Amino acid sequence: MSQKLVDRNPDLRRLRDEGYSVEVRDGYLVVSDIPYVDSQRTVRRGVLVSELTMLADRTQRPSTHVIRFAGEFPCSNVGAPIEAIRNQSQREQLLPDLFVDHAFSSKPRIGYYANYYEKIRTYADILVGYAQAIDPTASPLFVRPLVNSDAEGPFHYIDTASSRAGIALLTKKLNTSRVAIVGLGGTGSYVLDLIAKTPIEEIHLFDGDKFFQHNAFRAPGAASMEELGRSAYKVDYFRSIYSHMHRGIVAHPNFVGRADLDFLQSMDFAFICMDSGSAKQMLMEALKAAERSFIDVGMGIELADDVLTGMARVTTSTPGHRDHVADCVSFADNAADNLYARNIQIAEMNALNAALAVIQWKKLCGFYFDPSPGFNTTYVISTNKLIKDEVREDNVAM
Repeated sequence: MSQKLVDRNPDLRRLRDEGYSVEVRDGYLVVSDIPYVDSQRTVRRGVLVSELTMLADRTQRPSTHVIRFAGEFPCSNVGAPIEAIRNQSQREQLLPDLFVDHAFSSKPRIGYYANYYEKIRTYADILVGYAQAIDPTASPLFVRPLVNSDAEGPFHYIDTASSRAGIALLTKKLNTSRVAIVGLGGTGSYVLDLIAKTPIEEIHLFDGDKFFQHNAFRAPGAASMEELGRSAYKVDYFRSIYSHMHRGIVAHPNFVGRADLDFLQSMDFAFICMDSGSAKQMLMEALKAAERSFIDVGMGIELADDVLTGMARVTTSTPGHRDHVADCVSFADNAADNLYARNIQIAEMNALNAALAVIQWKKLCGFYFDPSPGFNTTYVISTNKLIKDEVREDNVAM
């Protein structure tokens, strides 16, 4: 299926965005999973097949109002054949893997369909209307996932959320080559959950810890007993989950050391979600030397008078703005002296910290509007306030 072809044509794209299973196969428009009623008044699913008239890669007005159908001849909800649309019935092979059984004719008053959205919807509505009279839940919308046949794309299936919302072009701004997440603890795992849904080509995960039971209570999703029993490395555990969606998840089951710096300097961007101060400082210096942008996250939660208090921090460093980092980030290795290395971590605070970091990254990519970029943002629990340090817009650089 050529999704690029679908993306370029508003009529095909509208069908897909509304939830129809749309394919383009060698000059045919194929729309699957259309509910219809057979002669026994059973709701089944068939396939509508139309010619596809193109000029270069743009759809033109359909050359005929006739459409083909794969399945039994459809009936009304009382089991009577829908004679009003009958054209002819004959088994026909259109492609090696595409057969049709009938042709329907429902000619518009003006004599033609203006586009393929109008043509497909007309026939689908006729068939589905009778099917829903028997089964109100019968729907032609996304019965099966739309597989991404683009071998070079980052996803196994198509991002219909962006196209449905009309932001597919905007989402392309996030099409970064390689991004690293260093540290797959509570916050790092939520960063992965969010950026795995963006068209980054490769997402590299670095962490030398294994995924244990306590990790499951501050990570996205819900680990099974079997998964906990495997004692897998965090990076392998999360790669196995998010690889269901994203093709480019790469696991590095080790703590970042000097041997990793050259590789990390080749990243387009890095999320630093680690506690070790000396290792963090070493990594930041390497990224700065390579003129790479990165975001460091930190969280400090304390128990005081039987309630929790504290903050979450997101600090951004780009080639055009770095001087603030030393004032915002602690590089102490002793947890007792490091506000951002406390042991208390709560899932919603981890998720918030990650969300703030990913929002900031998307702002740097031009996805979100921000007239006054902040390169250090802090959320304070007690005041429920976000505090943003502003910088001049001309200092912003990826």
